[in-house]
Amino acid sequence: MNSEEILFDAEERMDKAVSVLKTSLAGIRTGRANPGLVDSLRVEAYGSTTPIKQLASIGVPEPTQIVIRPYDPGTLKDIEKAIIASDLGFNPQNDGRLIRLNIPPLSTETRRKMVSRVKELAEETRISIRNIRRDANKAADQAERDKELSEDERDETKESVQDLTKSYEDKISSLAKAKEVEVMEDA
Repeated sequence: MNSEEILFDAEERMDKAVSVLKTSLAGIRTGRANPGLVDSLRVEAYGSTTPIKQLASIGVPEPTQIVIRPYDPGTLKDIEKAIIASDLGFNPQNDGRLIRLNIPPLSTETRRKMVSRVKELAEETRISIRNIRRDANKAADQAERDKELSEDERDETKESVQDLTKSYEDKISSLAKAKEVEVMEDA
């Protein structure tokens, strides 16, 4: 494995870790309605578990309400059951054509819990990034032992991996900070 391959692999894996964080952060509730709150919901319909996005369109007509409009009205009850069974804590209102979810305002205590969850997710992602750095450094050491890299090239590769790690940790921090501000808004 040469230096470029090691760096490319590390960067690709770090990108995946950050995108997992973005997805997780989208599912964290803020004071206003957001389709991301129900995106991860899976519905038992047509004999299999299906993501809600494949069964319905999700809209946010106002800041405190999510509207779920099924493509097939026959799945309305299934979607309603999935929302009730989930740990989202929403009470769906079914009018026969669509489901409305009213998003209650968050208490200060709930907001603090959300912020601590954001921090946990960010730290888990930082740990993933550091593990990827460790793997890349091991690959550089192995490449040097296999005579694919010189000692200087190995050291340059490790330095580049460290720079990459630093840049991804900065991305994680800014994503987490932005989400914390969003959660604490209107508190």
